[in-house]
Amino acid sequence: MMTVSNDAHLNRRDTGSALTLSHYRDAMVFREPFRISGYLFESMPAVIATISDDEVTGRGEAAGVYYLDDDSEHMEREIERCREAIESGISRQALRALLPPGGARNALDCALWELESLRAGVPVWQLAGVGPPRPLVTTFTLPADDPAEILRRLEALPVLKAIKLKLEGDLAADSERVKAVRNARPHVWLGVDANQGYDGDDLDGLVAMLVDQKVSLLEQPIRRGAEALLDGWQSPVPVAADESVLDLAEIDLHRHRFQVINIKLDKCGGLTEALMMADHARRLGLKVMVGNMAGATLSIAPAFVLGQACDVVDLDGPWFLADDPLAAQLYADGSIMVPAALWGAA
Repeated sequence: MMTVSNDAHLNRRDTGSALTLSHYRDAMVFREPFRISGYLFESMPAVIATISDDEVTGRGEAAGVYYLDDDSEHMEREIERCREAIESGISRQALRALLPPGGARNALDCALWELESLRAGVPVWQLAGVGPPRPLVTTFTLPADDPAEILRRLEALPVLKAIKLKLEGDLAADSERVKAVRNARPHVWLGVDANQGYDGDDLDGLVAMLVDQKVSLLEQPIRRGAEALLDGWQSPVPVAADESVLDLAEIDLHRHRFQVINIKLDKCGGLTEALMMADHARRLGLKVMVGNMAGATLSIAPAFVLGQACDVVDLDGPWFLADDPLAAQLYADGSIMVPAALWGAA
């Protein structure tokens, strides 16, 4: 079982030196526009928070939650709202009570993790109790485009062992997308993400097609708030909750409707809550997945720590950015490896 360190004694030095909080935005422009059900993204702007003492600086990056209007402006307002508490030396657990789940808390929580790691000279993975980092097979995501465009983008990806394909909620069109990818990569692990695009009427037809195409995971087929559509429905393909489960409290609401919980630090508000979610989901007999809202290497580093304890890993965000200088170093042979020294103590 993972453990989360008691960080209260590390948030201020014994000298009593104050902390300094700062934050700024990053445009996070994609290499190419990316289409999912209901949205077309050209970028996903992020906020980077830093928390410094006289010697070291902790950093955290957050993209927010686009479908909850948790954008850069909102995140910065939330960060400013708790400036005094942060600079006075708030603990990560106290931060959970001060801010709701979302991007602002994620950026601050991750900055506090790195600050703690650097002050203690202990790697974040060790503080988190997840074991030494190892390379993780990660999915690479394909958009909900026409099959020819999907195959063009597939050819441009690096060597991969797992694919996640976005769907749009039209069963006929989605079937053509899935078949195109499966024909092009007959032996790769394949999952699909509907991003809330389906209603209850098409679920049986959808999963019948997925079984036929040897798809291993169906992520978020129905919209958030309509989870009752899944009551009593038995899917031969494991179903993952993404938008339906934002934080720790929502796992219990839907534990009987999903088999996998997709944990994203932007949704739940940081690595502290993410580790708690993974522990709780495991105790309930659910599998766990780590995902990302996009983002650069800085946002992937804490998610990679969580990924060490996950069944499914979807951490391809940096690869799709136009200007992340570290992205090419992270991916090899279908896996991601984030060196501990990129975030926190080595």
